Amino acid sequence: MTCRFGPRLLIWSLLSVGLAAGTLAGPPATWTDDLSPMTPADWNYDRAAHLLERAGFGGTPEDINRLASLTPQQAVDSLVDYQRIDNSAARAFEESGVWDAGMDPFPPSRAEAVRLGREHGEALGVKTLPPGSQRRLQPVVDKFFYGLRANSIETQRLGVWWANRMLTTTHPLEEKLTLFWHGHFATGDAKVRDYRMMLRQNQMLRKNAEGPLRALLVGILEDPAMLVYLDNGENVKKHPNENFGRELLELFTMGVGNYTERDVREAARAFTGWTNDVLAFKFDKEQHDFGDKTFLGQTGALDGTDVIDTILNQPVTGEFVAAKIYRYFVRDDISPAVKTELGRGFKDSRYQLKFLLKRIFLSRDFYSPASMATQIKSPVVLVVSTYKKMGLRELPTIPDFGRLTASLGQALFDPPNVAGWAGGRTWITPATLLQRGNLFRDVLFADAKSFRAPDRLMPATYARVGENLGKGMNITEATKEGTGDAESNAQLERDEDYNTRYASYRGYVTAFERTKPIPRHVADLNLTAMVAAAHAGTAEAVVDCFVRTFLSVPLSPKDRAVFVEFLRGKPATSESALRELLYLVLSTPEYQVN
Repeated sequence: MTCRFGPRLLIWSLLSVGLAAGTLAGPPATWTDDLSPMTPADWNYDRAAHLLERAGFGGTPEDINRLASLTPQQAVDSLVDYQRIDNSAARAFEESGVWDAGMDPFPPSRAEAVRLGREHGEALGVKTLPPGSQRRLQPVVDKFFYGLRANSIETQRLGVWWANRMLTTTHPLEEKLTLFWHGHFATGDAKVRDYRMMLRQNQMLRKNAEGPLRALLVGILEDPAMLVYLDNGENVKKHPNENFGRELLELFTMGVGNYTERDVREAARAFTGWTNDVLAFKFDKEQHDFGDKTFLGQTGALDGTDVIDTILNQPVTGEFVAAKIYRYFVRDDISPAVKTELGRGFKDSRYQLKFLLKRIFLSRDFYSPASMATQIKSPVVLVVSTYKKMGLRELPTIPDFGRLTASLGQALFDPPNVAGWAGGRTWITPATLLQRGNLFRDVLFADAKSFRAPDRLMPATYARVGENLGKGMNITEATKEGTGDAESNAQLERDEDYNTRYASYRGYVTAFERTKPIPRHVADLNLTAMVAAAHAGTAEAVVDCFVRTFLSVPLSPKDRAVFVEFLRGKPATSESALRELLYLVLSTPEYQVN
């Protein structure tokens, strides 16, 4: 089936300008920038749906009706005070057990693993072969590539676990906040290369998701993954490394223009000796600079926590963090007056996130025409919220979640850089335009037979090595590109201390053997039951049911008529026809916003 709305997607950039201005009828324009609270008289289904979209990942009409039956205060409290709600059914991540003690600390490169093997006769928990053996270092290099491959698979599994948690949690705001902090304190496994560190960081962010901000800052600055990502192990008193201090000021707390280069240097000195012993924070006092420092006007023998407290005393910190949270939950544009007021209240509350979130979610501004249905969904939110609205109770793994979101520019545990994802209109590019429109084709019409699981996929180059070995070739012959005479191959085999291509092949094979495969299943979706529950007995009623369930903005009468006509030509109770209709609904530009 071909989506007939493909041409409309090509002009998405123009349509989004109109959508960004706010197209929903109802709230007056005077609500914009008005932080006074909503009244029960103003509360309705559409505003409850908006709250659930932004403070979570959306929901079914039943979920929205439950929220709409409350007062605005009760609705907001039910989401923000999530600790009161039982979430014990949320599953913990089940590790495969791929890591052994000998792999710690994992070498930053193959060359370093080889150096350790040559100098010590062992590395990564394995010994080199006896002197005179062919490829003495092969066991070390094999183990190095196994570590890389196994870690990559565990990180994929970790992403699926988190996505499923977003879908099934009874604490949607907790996961939405954890996703926010993951982008704010951006850390990528591509550099960290230890899924255990990424898991622990994820758990720390979730535990402290609602603040206070100081706990989050101390937590992230003592976090092994962040310490590795920003090279703070290299930050020692004789040679301070400014990465840690610079990102703390520029990206995490104050923003560019609110500090000096001297402040960066002095912050770096304060954090000397902050490092990690693999999975634990370690303060190395031998590498810490205990001398006097002058930071943001404060002078003394400042350490890292002193720097954090000094930063929190600056009014600009409250404004910077509050504005970023506002942009994440409300809209890109924040007025100076709103920024100042939110920042002041946030700081005065001792940086309690609950206070800030309730202020935002209860405000008229949050439900103003400038805010409702004007936010372009991030890829992760787009996919998870769609599954929520479908009523799914388990994350589909065919197609693969990580590949779906990565194709649109967002992969969990792999932000583009320390600044995280830019968000907003940057999610829509020529490369992702049609992909976003057609994203759910493989969800609605999954082809399980031809699906190839990425956690069990070996690149063709290395698969050929296995095929060649199976034919009886020796390692050199099996791994050589092209053909060569036997004498040359034999000489290469004698001279090699290790064979990189063979080690990479063995790394995949061993990782596949030792990691738990991601269970694969298609979406447990029953649109026929959804339509029956809505008592939608006509083509018009079915279209309206889908629009109400999946869209945040109404379709134009013309587009609605096209959908109705499309369904009239098919059996209205056919699951296949309903999936075709839903595919068209999810292909519209209107679906890209919430």
